[in-house]
Amino acid sequence: MKDKRLLYLLGAGTLTGLAGTAGAQQQRPNIIYMMADQLRADGLGYAGDGLAVTPNIDRFARQSLDFTNAVSVSPVSAAYRASLITGKYTSSTGMVINELNLNPNHRTLAHVLTDAGYQTGYVGKVHWNDAHRRPYKPGPERMGFDGYWAAYSFNHINYSAFYDTDGPDGEPVHVDLKGQYGPEVFTGLALDYIREHAGDEQPFTLMLSWSPTHDPWVRRNVPAHCYERFKDVKFELPENFNENPDPYMDRFFSEYFNGRTSWRDDFVKGEGYQEAMRCYYAMVNSIDEQFGRVVELLDSLGIADNTIVVFTSDHGEMMTSQGRMFKMIFYDEACRIPFLIRCPGAKRGRTDVCLNTPDIAPTLLGLVGLSDSIPAEMEGDDLSFAVRGGKGLEPDFAFMQGMGHTHLWRNGFEWRAVRDKRYTYARYLRDGSELLFDRQKDPHMTHNVAADKKYAKVLAKLRNGMAAKMGTINDEFKPCTWYRDNWMYKGFSIKAAAHGEFGPLPPIEPVRVKE
Repeated sequence: MKDKRLLYLLGAGTLTGLAGTAGAQQQRPNIIYMMADQLRADGLGYAGDGLAVTPNIDRFARQSLDFTNAVSVSPVSAAYRASLITGKYTSSTGMVINELNLNPNHRTLAHVLTDAGYQTGYVGKVHWNDAHRRPYKPGPERMGFDGYWAAYSFNHINYSAFYDTDGPDGEPVHVDLKGQYGPEVFTGLALDYIREHAGDEQPFTLMLSWSPTHDPWVRRNVPAHCYERFKDVKFELPENFNENPDPYMDRFFSEYFNGRTSWRDDFVKGEGYQEAMRCYYAMVNSIDEQFGRVVELLDSLGIADNTIVVFTSDHGEMMTSQGRMFKMIFYDEACRIPFLIRCPGAKRGRTDVCLNTPDIAPTLLGLVGLSDSIPAEMEGDDLSFAVRGGKGLEPDFAFMQGMGHTHLWRNGFEWRAVRDKRYTYARYLRDGSELLFDRQKDPHMTHNVAADKKYAKVLAKLRNGMAAKMGTINDEFKPCTWYRDNWMYKGFSIKAAAHGEFGPLPPIEPVRVKE
């Protein structure tokens, strides 16, 4: 243990030129990637939200680099996670809606790290596979995370949590947590993993994915002590609230509010909105508590100086902004995510570099000295230079894809968008309508200036830039059901994507388990 501690100290800040030897492997930083679900970028104390109770995340932000222009490539859980581990756009993973099976024939971040000598661990929500109520067996479905596994596809009822892991002989074991608070248990499992591997000669990587702040936002879904902090808070409607439903909303009135009257009179003007906000903020507070446990352990073990730590989320939450709820849209409330990274020897403060989900895997590989091992098939950019505070080729914008309904094969909700440091440009497939927002003058994105002649050059530049990007990655702008008919095997396992059929591995035979 003393020898290992010495190696950590010697290796601190050494991020490049490390490939090849066993000694090099020991010098590589560990990676801990922690993400909440449906957490807005602006809903944290350090980001300016005076109601948020997030002391641990706020403290971490002062020690980190804050990517203020980080976005989710497709603001929905499954698409984000597939893009995160593959470094590809949604059109190249085929994860166009939730509840699909990601094809196993991708070379992922975990594969590269394993080959470089890393131990891998995954704890919590996965959602790149439809294995909702069946175990994730060891094998290709785990997408390279072949070390420690304590995970589940998706479940947002925090006191009815469960996960699948491996038994002593490698057999899958289903664990029902029976009334325990799931995020707390998952954090505990992550802490055990860190303790176990802190003194190893091999570096480790760990992904820890919590379910909060995902709905349902009800009192029984949050710890009582967290709810108590917000029980008397009066929440104001957002400045860009619109009581008229967004005509492009994919899941709203019919599923949750039984029509517009219920939305306006029962939810917004009644107690529904207030209670949802209390619970949302309580969930944010609970995530802060769990995050703090991890950071505290790293400090106590003496490995913080040789560990890359990321805090982020998969997408945001509209919460009545623009007359919408939930996600799967290009407005900042849904697409912007917090992205804090603390890295040995790297920059602190803020950067306005546009960071998109496909960029994350290449950037992490660049930070641990594996730039030469970034798979050619990864479509994102290695932005490790920005983390180090250096100069490099920045993306002109982040390109985002809305390829259908959140979780159903329904047409009419498809969009594409680009977001640079000042503007957001978007186009809907259904009617070809274009939207352009000047976020510097209009931060709440309420004034569409696409028809304003003063913005004609900006519109043309972003329109052409988006078209060029779509051409580069072979993104055909199609209705949602087209992807089902052309890319899916038995309706929910992916056999193809923008670059054709996957191979040589066939899709895993899908087995959909009824609730």
